Amino acid sequence: MIARVAVWEPMPDDDRQWVIDAAKAVPGVLGSYHLVDPATGNGLSIAFFEDDTDLAEVRAAIARRADEIGWHTTPRPAPKSETIYRVIRSG
Repeated sequence: MIARVAVWEPMPDDDRQWVIDAAKAVPGVLGSYHLVDPATGNGLSIAFFEDDTDLAEVRAAIARRADEIGWHTTPRPAPKSETIYRVIRSG
């Protein structure tokens, strides 16, 4: 299993369920979570994938949905960082 962790400063404050739904449409996406610090507005986006999932395909699915809903018509923050991890233990 692999995980993608993105750091947001700040986390976009729109209803981001569309991102999770677009990602989950790609085979191999196991789950996604958006976390926010209510005091700062900063957040994390954490997603889990099967080992053979094409992350470029996931990004493309999200980009297509963003275009469909006009998400890019307004300036939005981008993640400050993105890191891909191999999951070595889970519970």
